[in-house]
Amino acid sequence: MASVILQPKRKKRLEQAHPWVFQNEIASVEGDPIPGQLVSVLTHQKRFLATGYYNPASQITVRVVSYQPLEEMDTAFFVERFTRCLKHRHRFLPTENAYRLVYGEADFLPGLIVDRFGEVLVVQLLTLGMDACRQSIIDALVQVMQPLGIYERSDVSVRKLEGLEEVTGVLYGECPRHVTVTENGLLIEVDIVEGQKTGYFFDQRENRASIAPLMLGWGDRSGIELTEVEVDGHMTHKPMNRNGKIVDFPYWDGANVLECFSHTGSFTLHACHYGAKKVTCLDISAHAIESAKENVRLNGFEDRVEFVVDDAFDYLRRNAKGLDERQLRSSTDSKQDTSKPMTASGGRSWDVVILDPPAFAKTKSAVAGAVRGYKDINLHGMKLVNEGGYLVTASCSYHMRPDLFLETIQDAAKDAGKVLRLIEWRAAGKDHPQILGVDEGHYLKFAIFEVRSKTF
Repeated sequence: MASVILQPKRKKRLEQAHPWVFQNEIASVEGDPIPGQLVSVLTHQKRFLATGYYNPASQITVRVVSYQPLEEMDTAFFVERFTRCLKHRHRFLPTENAYRLVYGEADFLPGLIVDRFGEVLVVQLLTLGMDACRQSIIDALVQVMQPLGIYERSDVSVRKLEGLEEVTGVLYGECPRHVTVTENGLLIEVDIVEGQKTGYFFDQRENRASIAPLMLGWGDRSGIELTEVEVDGHMTHKPMNRNGKIVDFPYWDGANVLECFSHTGSFTLHACHYGAKKVTCLDISAHAIESAKENVRLNGFEDRVEFVVDDAFDYLRRNAKGLDERQLRSSTDSKQDTSKPMTASGGRSWDVVILDPPAFAKTKSAVAGAVRGYKDINLHGMKLVNEGGYLVTASCSYHMRPDLFLETIQDAAKDAGKVLRLIEWRAAGKDHPQILGVDEGHYLKFAIFEVRSKTF
């Protein structure tokens, strides 16, 4: 087997379980390895460190697949790895039929993503080394998972960095375009052909469930309280409004919720599931909103959800501006002529505002712009949260480091005149494990803040 000899003054990242060897860390190559072939990775003293696959066309020249000598990545190799992946998911997600089965480096299979959607698997082959093993991967998945079908979504730009073309299509069996799966007891329809990435984002599963405590306890704001009354000769508690009338609406105690960047409406579904009174589901994509509508219909939440196709930045700004104008008009110190119509549209507010945007910073050079974007949506988002309500906010930009994300939100709170209490801080779910020392895997930040004005 050919060998890659590392520079003597390199950082000892490989010894700390980081699975990448960069081009500038290599002193020499012994043998004549074919791109995609396995090589031994040795120190400058020729001490064995790991086995990985080789691609001289990539800045990440070697990706480690084993810390032991390994001759080939054949079907048996992938069967062993996939079996291990499945056991992990069965342990931590025993009741789910949809999850990320293989998560690249974190499952010791760099360059490979496999998502399970019930009986259908969707795979991404991101690197030359994994692309060269596609038949062994398919055979092993069939052996371990017995799927109805396997569909490829290798339509990602990172393949170009590996000298590969973007490809999609059926690899095995039957692959219906739309597959209905469950998450946290909810029905989700997934478009595996045209949906973003592989069709659905599993990494927020536990985070979506974490909003449950935010959805109830809002009835008293409308003057509704549980009151002891006599019904058919028995004393019981019923919700009653200020006029002494019993409230029949079953979600009287639920929150008013705004979900921005909704995609397929996953947070909207969870909000309704946990008791929200009304949810505004917003996305700039009409296709995404149609998918969200279907998911809302599948779960029977149509009467509590309104859909908006709009740019989230514009929508948040308009409502924040309208809210500011309403507050100014209601001020006793204001000298505005309230007989004139308001200049700003909107002016709505919600008990809970959820912001789950796509990545704003895909490169280091984009971080400054991303900071401005995150500050903008969080500043206007928290302005629209009713006093004592909650801002739920996330970032999936790896280059937006956790401390910078929190600092950006704090700057937004300062400008908005708000006090934030951090209630929850989370990362990706259990089907997205993280290898300690591999910072690139620590991409998702998720936070829940209580929002208050400086009036106490």
